[in-house]
Amino acid sequence: MKDKEEKDMVRILVVDDNESLIDMVKEYFSEHKKIKVVLEAHNGLDAVELIESKIDQFDVILLDLIMPKKDGIYVLEELKKKEINKPIIIGTSFNADETIARVSKYGPKHFVLKPFDMLDLENKIMDAVNYKPESNSKINVYHNSLEISVTKLLHGLGVPSHIKGYQYIREGVILMYEKPDIVGAITKELYPEIANRFDTTVSRVERAIRHAIEVSWNRGDIDLMEEIFGHSVDYDRAKPTNSEFIVTVSDKLRLEFNNAKQRS
Repeated sequence: MKDKEEKDMVRILVVDDNESLIDMVKEYFSEHKKIKVVLEAHNGLDAVELIESKIDQFDVILLDLIMPKKDGIYVLEELKKKEINKPIIIGTSFNADETIARVSKYGPKHFVLKPFDMLDLENKIMDAVNYKPESNSKINVYHNSLEISVTKLLHGLGVPSHIKGYQYIREGVILMYEKPDIVGAITKELYPEIANRFDTTVSRVERAIRHAIEVSWNRGDIDLMEEIFGHSVDYDRAKPTNSEFIVTVSDKLRLEFNNAKQRS
């Protein structure tokens, strides 16, 4: 039974020069029922050699971009030359459209912003095993850039990434950004969609989002909160409703993206 369980595991190769980060990822997945870190490399040269020699011993690559000797771009180039098709998740500290665009041509499955939100990483790993390189070689640059922007904005607003409400808010903001016509159907459309994606109930989604907003209100960047929610932000001010929070943040992102397009 144990051999069968291990065979069904998603096996991860982590390529990163930060050994503490690798240890953190290994520890997080040490008791996981579906994901296991099986291999690691600390620079681009060793990574390519390891990938070639143990190609059948892992399923997904978690790849850092900045490393000694040879970087993540080198690894991507070598894999493309050697026609090695493995799902790749890029771990990056950069929230730059040009970086995402440059790396996207190599066809990674996802980008994950550092420091990792481990639940987000977990979800992306599970999604990556359904990746079909031959039919999905072109990554959605726009969606990845949006995802990273939402993550950074929520961090700035003080929403703790380890609580469930964080995931629900982020999913809600992205859905609202991409489908602005549901602004009047938060309860009937947005909550059920989030609940379906996370295999939970609408009432739990609503409560978790409410809790996340309440926690963030006392720990977020006050300047950023004033910029987004108005100049009357203070500890006594009534907190925005779930709907107000999600709609206002998505509007802020839409404005930023439109301004960026006009400048480019």
